[in-house]
Amino acid sequence: MTKTHDILCIGSVLWDVIGRAPVHMRQGSDVAGRITRIPGGVAMNIGMTISRFGLKPSLLTAVGRDSQGDELIEAAEDLGLDTRHIYRSEDLPTDRYMAVEGANGLIAAIADAHSLEAAGDKILRPLMDGTLGDAEAPYDGFIALDGNLTQRLLEKIAVSPAFAKADLRVAPASPGKAERLLPFLVHDRAVLYVNLEEAGLLCQTEFASSEEAAAGLLTRGARRALVTDGGRSASDATKDGIITQTPPAVMVTRVTGAGDTFMAAHIASEKSGSDRSQSLSRALKAAASYVSGGSPK
Repeated sequence: MTKTHDILCIGSVLWDVIGRAPVHMRQGSDVAGRITRIPGGVAMNIGMTISRFGLKPSLLTAVGRDSQGDELIEAAEDLGLDTRHIYRSEDLPTDRYMAVEGANGLIAAIADAHSLEAAGDKILRPLMDGTLGDAEAPYDGFIALDGNLTQRLLEKIAVSPAFAKADLRVAPASPGKAERLLPFLVHDRAVLYVNLEEAGLLCQTEFASSEEAAAGLLTRGARRALVTDGGRSASDATKDGIITQTPPAVMVTRVTGAGDTFMAAHIASEKSGSDRSQSLSRALKAAASYVSGGSPK
């Protein structure tokens, strides 16, 4: 069992179809804009950003054996991601995500990750059969895990001996899937990455700030929690205290993938040996660069 990567990214890898308009939009708006199709999904977004920081990510996900799947695998490899452990399904189509964004942010989005959900624990075979680890010799590196997996599979991962030595970094994928992370709220090896709304859903309350939300997650049993609140603030909370910083002010041109970029940059910074304050600052700068249309750095 030889590692050829720096981090495992487990979760959604799909095509993002994003429509963007330079004007404010509301329900029913019909405006001119641009429509793009790019590789996406939480695991993919994290992997792409990790790769830009000079690290080697490996993907565990489900991708169909269709033309869209072949294109997606090729695109991932071109971006420096290891795809050899991806589960390729003969009968499930490649997943997709569709979003509409205006000058006022995300208007609406639909995530079609049904193939990932249907594949279930098949995507985890390399961690169970000795390829990357097993119950007797668990994988002991960084794992970025996203909430696009089913509740049942996430619950299984939370108690699986195959994950007992991993440094688990967990994100919900969207507010609608935040409660799927409840098994990791009291997990002794998990670090949670959530936004203000997701933190409130996990704690069944509303918070006024990232600092308050991060403290609330610790109270509920989290070992460590990072909470973002758009352009206002972000906080990193552990038993040693809470660090809160304000992100750089930038002109927002896109929002889909910003949270994934923040998480990836933070992991990359910590893996390089940076302290909590440095890592939070680096993650905020990377996310700000991303939403303003630049490359994370």
